[in-house]
Amino acid sequence: MMMLLGPLAFLCILAATAVSVPPQEKRVHHQPDLSSHVHDDAHGYQYDHEAFLGKEEAKTFDQLTPEESKARLAKIVERIDTDKDGFISHAELHHWIKHRQRRYIEDNVNKHWKDYDKNQDDQIAWEEYKNTTYGYYLGEDFDDVEDKATYKSMLARDERRFRAADRDADGIATRSEFTAFLHPEEFDHMKDVVVQETIEDIDKNKDGKIDINEYIGDMFTPEDGETEPDWVHTEKKHFSEFRDSNKDGYLDAGEVAHWILPGEVDHADNEAKHLIHETDTDKVRLTPSEPQGSPYATNVLRRVVNHSLRDTCCPALVRVRGGKTCKAF
Repeated sequence: MMMLLGPLAFLCILAATAVSVPPQEKRVHHQPDLSSHVHDDAHGYQYDHEAFLGKEEAKTFDQLTPEESKARLAKIVERIDTDKDGFISHAELHHWIKHRQRRYIEDNVNKHWKDYDKNQDDQIAWEEYKNTTYGYYLGEDFDDVEDKATYKSMLARDERRFRAADRDADGIATRSEFTAFLHPEEFDHMKDVVVQETIEDIDKNKDGKIDINEYIGDMFTPEDGETEPDWVHTEKKHFSEFRDSNKDGYLDAGEVAHWILPGEVDHADNEAKHLIHETDTDKVRLTPSEPQGSPYATNVLRRVVNHSLRDTCCPALVRVRGGKTCKAF
Protein backbone atom coordinates (compact mmCIF):
# COMPACT_ATOMS: atom_id res chain seq x y z
CA MET A 1 0.00 0.00 0.00
CA MET A 2 1.37 3.42 -0.93
CA MET A 3 2.26 5.50 2.10
CA LEU A 4 0.94 9.03 1.88
CA LEU A 5 1.59 12.08 3.99
CA GLY A 6 -0.75 15.04 3.97
CA PRO A 7 1.04 18.18 2.81
CA LEU A 8 0.05 20.11 5.93
CA ALA A 9 1.60 17.48 8.18
CA PHE A 10 4.69 17.31 6.01
CA LEU A 11 4.93 21.10 5.98
CA CYS A 12 4.99 21.04 9.76
CA ILE A 13 7.76 18.44 9.76
CA LEU A 14 9.82 20.72 7.56
CA ALA A 15 8.99 23.71 9.72
CA ALA A 16 10.03 21.80 12.82
CA THR A 17 13.51 21.48 11.36
CA ALA A 18 13.72 25.22 10.70
CA VAL A 19 14.71 26.08 14.25
CA SER A 20 17.06 28.94 14.98
CA VAL A 21 20.41 27.18 14.99
CA PRO A 22 23.35 29.36 13.98
CA PRO A 23 24.65 28.11 10.62
CA GLN A 24 28.08 26.54 10.73
CA GLU A 25 30.66 26.91 8.00
CA LYS A 26 32.44 23.57 7.87
CA ARG A 27 35.57 23.35 5.80
CA VAL A 28 35.87 20.15 3.85
CA HIS A 29 38.96 18.78 5.56
CA HIS A 30 40.69 21.12 7.92
CA GLN A 31 38.39 22.64 10.53
CA PRO A 32 40.31 21.68 13.71
CA ASP A 33 37.30 21.74 16.05
CA LEU A 34 35.07 19.53 13.91
CA SER A 35 35.97 16.44 15.90
CA SER A 36 34.30 17.99 18.95
CA HIS A 37 30.92 18.40 17.26
CA VAL A 38 28.40 15.91 18.61
CA HIS A 39 25.42 14.87 16.52
CA ASP A 40 22.99 16.23 19.10
CA ASP A 41 19.43 17.45 18.64
CA ALA A 42 20.37 21.01 17.72
CA HIS A 43 22.86 19.93 15.09
CA GLY A 44 20.41 17.23 14.01
CA TYR A 45 17.73 19.78 13.22
CA GLN A 46 20.20 21.84 11.21
CA TYR A 47 21.36 18.72 9.37
CA ASP A 48 17.79 17.77 8.50
CA HIS A 49 16.93 21.37 7.61
CA GLU A 50 19.84 21.46 5.15
CA ALA A 51 18.99 18.01 3.79
CA PHE A 52 15.61 19.31 2.62
CA LEU A 53 16.58 22.84 1.64
CA GLY A 54 20.27 22.82 0.76
CA LYS A 55 22.89 24.65 2.77
CA GLU A 56 22.58 28.06 1.17
CA GLU A 57 18.78 28.08 1.20
CA ALA A 58 18.81 26.85 4.80
CA LYS A 59 20.87 29.89 5.77
CA THR A 60 18.17 32.08 4.24
CA PHE A 61 15.50 30.30 6.28
CA ASP A 62 17.42 31.01 9.47
CA GLN A 63 16.78 34.71 8.89
CA LEU A 64 13.04 34.40 8.21
CA THR A 65 10.16 34.86 10.62
CA PRO A 66 8.04 31.77 11.36
CA GLU A 67 5.33 33.09 9.06
CA GLU A 68 7.79 33.66 6.22
CA SER A 69 9.33 30.23 6.74
CA LYS A 70 5.93 28.56 6.64
CA ALA A 71 5.02 30.34 3.40
CA ARG A 72 8.34 29.39 1.79
CA LEU A 73 8.04 25.78 2.96
CA ALA A 74 4.53 25.56 1.53
CA LYS A 75 5.97 26.28 -1.90
CA ILE A 76 8.55 23.54 -1.41
CA VAL A 77 5.83 21.06 -0.47
CA GLU A 78 4.06 21.93 -3.72
CA ARG A 79 7.24 21.05 -5.59
CA ILE A 80 7.55 17.71 -3.77
CA ASP A 81 3.93 16.78 -4.57
CA THR A 82 4.67 16.22 -8.26
CA ASP A 83 1.40 14.49 -9.14
CA LYS A 84 -0.60 17.27 -7.41
CA ASP A 85 -2.91 14.86 -5.61
CA GLY A 86 -2.65 16.72 -2.31
CA PHE A 87 -0.45 14.09 -0.63
CA ILE A 88 3.27 13.41 -0.34
CA SER A 89 3.98 9.81 -1.32
CA HIS A 90 7.07 7.82 -0.38
CA ALA A 91 8.28 7.97 -3.98
CA GLU A 92 7.90 11.75 -4.10
CA LEU A 93 9.68 12.25 -0.78
CA HIS A 94 12.46 9.83 -1.75
CA HIS A 95 12.96 11.63 -5.06
CA TRP A 96 13.11 15.00 -3.29
CA ILE A 97 15.67 13.90 -0.70
CA LYS A 98 17.87 12.38 -3.43
CA HIS A 99 17.54 15.60 -5.39
CA ARG A 100 18.64 17.66 -2.40
CA GLN A 101 21.61 15.36 -1.82
CA ARG A 102 22.76 15.71 -5.42
CA ARG A 103 22.17 19.45 -5.32
CA TYR A 104 24.23 19.82 -2.15
CA ILE A 105 27.18 18.00 -3.70
CA GLU A 106 26.97 20.03 -6.91
CA ASP A 107 26.75 23.32 -5.01
CA ASN A 108 29.62 22.40 -2.71
CA VAL A 109 31.87 21.42 -5.61
CA ASN A 110 31.01 24.63 -7.49
CA LYS A 111 31.77 26.73 -4.42
CA HIS A 112 35.19 25.18 -3.84
CA TRP A 113 36.00 24.99 -7.53
CA LYS A 114 36.08 28.78 -7.68
CA ASP A 115 38.40 28.89 -4.68
CA TYR A 116 40.98 26.44 -6.01
CA ASP A 117 40.99 26.84 -9.80
CA LYS A 118 43.27 29.84 -9.60
CA ASN A 119 44.32 29.93 -13.25
CA GLN A 120 40.74 29.29 -14.41
CA ASP A 121 41.67 26.45 -16.77
CA ASP A 122 38.68 24.38 -15.61
CA GLN A 123 40.82 21.89 -13.72
CA ILE A 124 42.56 21.88 -10.35
CA ALA A 125 46.15 20.73 -10.03
CA TRP A 126 47.39 19.34 -6.74
CA GLU A 127 49.82 22.26 -6.52
CA GLU A 128 46.92 24.71 -6.87
CA TYR A 129 45.01 23.02 -4.09
CA LYS A 130 48.05 22.71 -1.83
CA ASN A 131 49.19 26.30 -2.28
CA THR A 132 45.69 27.72 -1.83
CA THR A 133 45.01 25.64 1.27
CA TYR A 134 48.36 25.87 3.05
CA GLY A 135 50.03 28.80 1.26
CA TYR A 136 52.53 30.68 3.40
CA TYR A 137 53.02 27.86 5.88
CA LEU A 138 54.51 25.60 3.22
CA GLY A 139 57.51 27.88 2.76
CA GLU A 140 58.05 28.00 6.50
CA ASP A 141 57.65 24.23 6.83
CA PHE A 142 54.77 24.97 9.23
CA ASP A 143 57.20 26.46 11.78
CA ASP A 144 54.76 29.33 12.45
CA VAL A 145 51.92 26.94 13.26
CA GLU A 146 51.29 26.05 16.89
CA ASP A 147 50.54 22.40 16.11
CA LYS A 148 53.08 21.71 13.39
CA ALA A 149 52.65 17.93 13.41
CA THR A 150 48.89 18.20 12.92
CA TYR A 151 49.22 20.45 9.87
CA LYS A 152 51.84 18.19 8.33
CA SER A 153 49.53 15.26 8.90
CA MET A 154 46.62 17.11 7.28
CA LEU A 155 48.74 17.92 4.24
CA ALA A 156 49.74 14.27 3.83
CA ARG A 157 46.15 13.17 4.27
CA ASP A 158 44.90 15.65 1.68
CA GLU A 159 47.53 14.54 -0.80
CA ARG A 160 46.66 10.88 -0.30
CA ARG A 161 42.98 11.60 -0.89
CA PHE A 162 43.74 13.77 -3.93
CA ARG A 163 45.90 11.00 -5.45
CA ALA A 164 43.13 8.47 -4.91
CA ALA A 165 40.59 10.74 -6.60
CA ASP A 166 42.99 11.51 -9.49
CA ARG A 167 42.18 8.37 -11.48
CA ASP A 168 44.48 9.06 -14.42
CA ALA A 169 47.34 10.00 -12.05
CA ASP A 170 48.25 13.19 -13.91
CA GLY A 171 48.29 15.37 -10.79
CA ILE A 172 45.29 17.34 -12.04
CA ALA A 173 41.68 16.93 -10.94
CA THR A 174 38.83 17.21 -13.40
CA ARG A 175 35.48 18.27 -11.98
CA SER A 176 34.48 14.63 -11.54
CA GLU A 177 37.76 13.80 -9.80
CA PHE A 178 37.49 16.87 -7.58
CA THR A 179 33.98 15.78 -6.64
CA ALA A 180 35.42 12.43 -5.53
CA PHE A 181 38.04 14.32 -3.53
CA LEU A 182 35.47 16.45 -1.71
CA HIS A 183 32.86 13.69 -1.33
CA PRO A 184 34.72 10.35 -1.25
CA GLU A 185 31.80 8.63 0.47
CA GLU A 186 29.89 8.88 -2.84
CA PHE A 187 32.44 6.92 -4.92
CA ASP A 188 33.28 3.21 -4.80
CA HIS A 189 36.93 3.75 -5.72
CA MET A 190 37.33 6.07 -2.72
CA LYS A 191 36.03 3.66 -0.08
CA ASP A 192 39.49 2.55 1.05
CA VAL A 193 40.38 6.19 1.73
CA VAL A 194 37.21 6.73 3.75
CA VAL A 195 37.95 3.64 5.84
CA GLN A 196 41.58 4.63 6.37
CA GLU A 197 40.67 8.16 7.44
CA THR A 198 38.04 6.82 9.84
CA ILE A 199 40.55 4.51 11.50
CA GLU A 200 43.10 7.30 11.79
CA ASP A 201 40.53 9.57 13.43
CA ILE A 202 39.35 7.05 16.03
CA ASP A 203 42.54 5.02 16.63
CA LYS A 204 44.06 7.10 19.42
CA ASN A 205 46.91 4.71 20.31
CA LYS A 206 47.86 4.36 16.63
CA ASP A 207 47.99 0.58 16.54
CA GLY A 208 46.04 0.49 13.27
CA LYS A 209 42.79 -0.81 14.73
CA ILE A 210 39.94 0.36 16.93
CA ASP A 211 39.27 -1.02 20.40
CA ILE A 212 36.00 -0.62 22.27
CA ASN A 213 37.20 2.37 24.31
CA GLU A 214 38.24 4.23 21.15
CA TYR A 215 34.96 3.27 19.50
CA ILE A 216 32.86 4.64 22.36
CA GLY A 217 35.18 7.60 22.95
CA ASP A 218 34.54 8.83 19.42
CA MET A 219 30.84 9.13 20.21
CA PHE A 220 30.67 9.96 23.90
CA THR A 221 32.91 11.80 26.37
CA PRO A 222 31.32 11.92 29.82
CA GLU A 223 31.38 15.02 31.96
CA ASP A 224 32.64 14.74 35.53
CA GLY A 225 30.27 12.53 37.47
CA GLU A 226 28.07 11.85 34.46
CA THR A 227 26.67 8.35 34.16
CA GLU A 228 26.67 6.58 30.83
CA PRO A 229 23.37 6.86 28.99
CA ASP A 230 21.58 3.74 27.83
CA TRP A 231 22.66 4.16 24.22
CA VAL A 232 26.32 3.78 25.26
CA HIS A 233 25.57 0.37 26.74
CA THR A 234 23.75 -0.50 23.53
CA GLU A 235 26.73 0.58 21.44
CA LYS A 236 29.10 -1.52 23.55
CA LYS A 237 26.88 -4.49 22.88
CA HIS A 238 26.81 -3.69 19.16
CA PHE A 239 30.60 -3.49 19.12
CA SER A 240 31.01 -6.92 20.69
CA GLU A 241 28.15 -8.72 18.98
CA PHE A 242 28.02 -7.16 15.52
CA ARG A 243 30.91 -4.84 14.66
CA ASP A 244 33.74 -7.10 15.86
CA SER A 245 32.89 -10.01 13.59
CA ASN A 246 36.05 -12.06 14.30
CA LYS A 247 35.72 -11.50 18.07
CA ASP A 248 39.32 -10.38 18.61
CA GLY A 249 38.33 -7.26 20.54
CA TYR A 250 39.19 -4.83 17.74
CA LEU A 251 37.78 -3.43 14.53
CA ASP A 252 40.14 -3.91 11.60
CA ALA A 253 39.82 -2.22 8.21
CA GLY A 254 37.33 -4.77 6.89
CA GLU A 255 35.12 -4.50 9.94
CA VAL A 256 35.26 -0.69 9.84
CA ALA A 257 34.24 -0.79 6.18
CA HIS A 258 31.26 -2.99 7.03
CA TRP A 259 30.31 -0.56 9.80
CA ILE A 260 30.51 2.77 7.97
CA LEU A 261 29.86 1.59 4.40
CA PRO A 262 27.11 -1.00 4.86
CA GLY A 263 26.62 -2.14 1.29
CA GLU A 264 23.68 -1.08 -0.83
CA VAL A 265 21.85 1.03 1.76
CA ASP A 266 19.72 3.82 0.34
CA HIS A 267 19.66 6.37 3.15
CA ALA A 268 17.32 8.70 1.29
CA ASP A 269 14.86 5.84 0.90
CA ASN A 270 15.13 4.96 4.58
CA GLU A 271 14.63 8.55 5.67
CA ALA A 272 11.59 8.94 3.44
CA LYS A 273 10.05 5.72 4.79
CA HIS A 274 10.67 6.66 8.40
CA LEU A 275 9.30 10.17 8.07
CA ILE A 276 6.07 8.88 6.59
CA HIS A 277 5.83 5.83 8.85
CA GLU A 278 6.31 7.81 12.04
CA THR A 279 3.80 10.43 10.98
CA ASP A 280 1.23 7.81 10.05
CA THR A 281 1.84 5.94 13.30
CA ASP A 282 1.21 9.04 15.36
CA LYS A 283 -1.63 10.14 13.09
CA VAL A 284 -0.14 13.63 12.77
CA ARG A 285 -2.70 15.65 10.86
CA LEU A 286 -2.35 19.17 12.15
CA THR A 287 -5.30 21.51 11.69
CA PRO A 288 -5.80 25.20 12.46
CA SER A 289 -7.25 24.17 15.83
CA GLU A 290 -4.02 22.34 16.62
CA PRO A 291 -1.29 24.61 15.29
CA GLN A 292 2.30 23.67 14.73
CA GLY A 293 3.42 25.44 17.89
CA SER A 294 1.18 23.47 20.25
CA PRO A 295 2.95 21.19 22.76
CA TYR A 296 1.47 18.04 21.20
CA ALA A 297 2.47 18.98 17.68
CA THR A 298 5.94 20.14 18.67
CA ASN A 299 6.74 16.99 20.65
CA VAL A 300 5.46 14.62 17.98
CA LEU A 301 7.25 16.40 15.17
CA ARG A 302 10.45 16.62 17.19
CA ARG A 303 10.33 12.84 17.63
CA VAL A 304 9.57 12.24 13.96
CA VAL A 305 12.55 14.29 12.83
CA ASN A 306 14.88 12.78 15.43
CA HIS A 307 13.73 9.27 14.56
CA SER A 308 14.48 9.73 10.89
CA LEU A 309 17.96 11.07 11.62
CA ARG A 310 18.89 8.44 14.18
CA ASP A 311 17.82 5.49 12.06
CA THR A 312 19.18 6.63 8.71
CA CYS A 313 22.38 8.51 9.53
CA CYS A 314 25.30 7.32 7.41
CA PRO A 315 28.47 7.17 9.58
CA ALA A 316 30.81 7.57 6.62
CA LEU A 317 28.95 10.62 5.36
CA VAL A 318 28.94 12.29 8.76
CA ARG A 319 32.61 11.58 9.38
CA VAL A 320 33.83 12.73 5.99
CA ARG A 321 31.84 15.96 6.10
CA GLY A 322 33.05 16.77 9.57
CA GLY A 323 32.02 15.59 13.00
CA LYS A 324 31.74 12.44 15.01
CA THR A 325 29.97 9.36 13.85
CA CYS A 326 26.35 9.09 14.91
CA LYS A 327 25.45 7.04 17.91
CA ALA A 328 22.91 4.30 17.38
CA PHE A 329 19.54 4.58 19.11
